[in-house]
Amino acid sequence: MIVHLLDGTYELFRHFYGLRRFKKTDPPFGAVSGVLSTVLQLIDEGATHVGVATDHVIESFRNKLWPGYKTSAGMERALLAQFVPLEEALLAMGVVVWPMIDLEADDALASAAHLAEQDERVEKICIWTPDKDLAQCVRDDRVVQVDRRSGVIRNAEGVQAKFGVQPEFIPDYLALVGDSADGYPGITGYGPKTAAQFINRYGPIESFPPDTLNEDNRTHALLFKDLATLRIDAPLFDDVEELRWRGPTSEFAAYAEKIGSARLLQRVRKLEKRLASTEASGA
Repeated sequence: MIVHLLDGTYELFRHFYGLRRFKKTDPPFGAVSGVLSTVLQLIDEGATHVGVATDHVIESFRNKLWPGYKTSAGMERALLAQFVPLEEALLAMGVVVWPMIDLEADDALASAAHLAEQDERVEKICIWTPDKDLAQCVRDDRVVQVDRRSGVIRNAEGVQAKFGVQPEFIPDYLALVGDSADGYPGITGYGPKTAAQFINRYGPIESFPPDTLNEDNRTHALLFKDLATLRIDAPLFDDVEELRWRGPTSEFAAYAEKIGSARLLQRVRKLEKRLASTEASGA
């Protein structure tokens, strides 16, 4: 069994701005349709267990820890307006969705990967996002990160090659170099090469000698590490079989009509028939 975990927020952004570049306009549910197509492509290619995480609310507990942390301020209304329709449409399509409020979508992906990893039936977990935060979840060849844009599948060796550190040190690495997308600056003097060098020499930031970070920098570095550390304790499911796609609900036809995509409904019906045929044959 292979478990596929998708970053719904990233996919929504990707399709929203991709569609705008292509059509020079913002169809009300254009990005939603794009994300649904992405999920259907996975299922069409053989995915059986799928979960999608979204940021139902952009703000999270991290905003209380650091005032500069990312918010929904400045986000386009046409994009924000598609989050709830995406969550509803995915549920209608029969796909498990985790709309996060206090935690972030990244925390949901990390928690789902952690839960699935405990199940011996799970051969591999694929986390579909290029977000560097999720690199901390990679475990050898069993939990991997998939970058759809580049086609790269990144295992632990791949994380080491890209960032210069092992997956478990990604929060330390990001704390030192900063993450502009999330809104924290890192520590002055620590670029990617220096950060990796010090981490490989001393281990986590807590083990850095006193002369490598002054008191103020150490305090900030540990705060940024907390921001970068994904939570893995969200109670998303009890059994990985809950992620199995069993076809759409009776409501999906209405959602496909609302989105304005008859092709989506045709694709879902085709996959539903294939699923029924497979189950009938006992495969």
